[in-house]
Amino acid sequence: MTLSNGRPYLAIPGPSVMPDRVLCAMHRPGPNIYEGELVQMMPALIGDLKAIARTRHNVAIYIANGHGAWEAALSNVLSPGDAALSLCTGRFGHGWTEMAEALGIEVQIEDFGMRTPVDPNRVEDVLRADTNHRLRAVMLTHVDTSTSIRNDVATVRAAMDAVGHHALLMVDCIASMGCDPFRMDDWGADIAVAASQKGLMVPPGVSFVFFNDKAARARSEMPRVSQNWDWMDRANPDLFYQYFGGTAPTHHLYGLREALNMIAEEGGIEAVWARHAHLARAVWAAFDRWAADGPMTLNVKDPTHRSHAVTSVRIGAPHGTALRRWTEDKTGVTLGIGLGMQTAEDPNADGFFRLGHMGHVNAPMVMGALSSIQAGLTALNIPHGTDALAAAAQVISAA
Repeated sequence: MTLSNGRPYLAIPGPSVMPDRVLCAMHRPGPNIYEGELVQMMPALIGDLKAIARTRHNVAIYIANGHGAWEAALSNVLSPGDAALSLCTGRFGHGWTEMAEALGIEVQIEDFGMRTPVDPNRVEDVLRADTNHRLRAVMLTHVDTSTSIRNDVATVRAAMDAVGHHALLMVDCIASMGCDPFRMDDWGADIAVAASQKGLMVPPGVSFVFFNDKAARARSEMPRVSQNWDWMDRANPDLFYQYFGGTAPTHHLYGLREALNMIAEEGGIEAVWARHAHLARAVWAAFDRWAADGPMTLNVKDPTHRSHAVTSVRIGAPHGTALRRWTEDKTGVTLGIGLGMQTAEDPNADGFFRLGHMGHVNAPMVMGALSSIQAGLTALNIPHGTDALAAAAQVISAA
């Protein structure tokens, strides 16, 4: 028998659950793309996006997923033959690296493994050795969705400043934007990339590149930039269509407008950050209890380096895949795969899974997902500690 009939719960780390309000805002006839409300709502929408990123500078919108935002950011400031430093703490750091290499950029990789964050002292050493400032950019993933590691952007900027290095600091915020605190200007990021389908609660298909004046100057020195990726007109349009390099993603914009309204109504981005932090602590409390007696352990040991948007879990093969399939088939809860967590002993990453708790998520949704995991552990006879749900509830009760 299955108990999954009813609304399913997509508890993966993106695409995240789309609120009914967002879906209803998108469920409408096509609008006029030359004048009227769609055109008129753009200035406020742009301002609200900048507020989410905590920047007073620029944002360019692309009809693309996060990979498109990666390429757009790279294409505006780096040419074939330029060099960049990539700080990797998971699959998505390496993915951005591969994108850069495909564009002809020479990338120096500093890999910090799958369980620990970027070490700013090591970054400082690498940049100090770059005496000719050949490295034109430092690429950093704020939250790597595969490992759930959250890196400290401000300490990386401090390491760059300590040696007086002039490279651009480029930050992938695709998993973190709208979930984990990010303060672009205060932390010294020159470029930040984000996408619609995670903390911003909109279907995949729209992405964003935020950039400051230093990055704009780097763009002005480029010999050429593809017209499709060029952020100049998108960030400073004379005509509405220039925001998007062509036809607007009309219904995504209506959904995004509603999502930004919901963030404002909650009390602003700080309140959203606080909700994510509190629910993440409830998730960790449950996993800590399960881990007390059995093979389960959180991928990131130190809570200060864990994302508030996604939790990556080690449980040993074949338990990860078996648990994911059980919860989806029996309870309607879809957990995330162990993306990028393959090892020689576990080539299919069957010993890993991820729980997404980002965007449109609340206490009963988190408790429901945790209860489904508890049921799956019991049904599959996977050893685990007790009182996990009570521990999560205790954290939630302190809100």
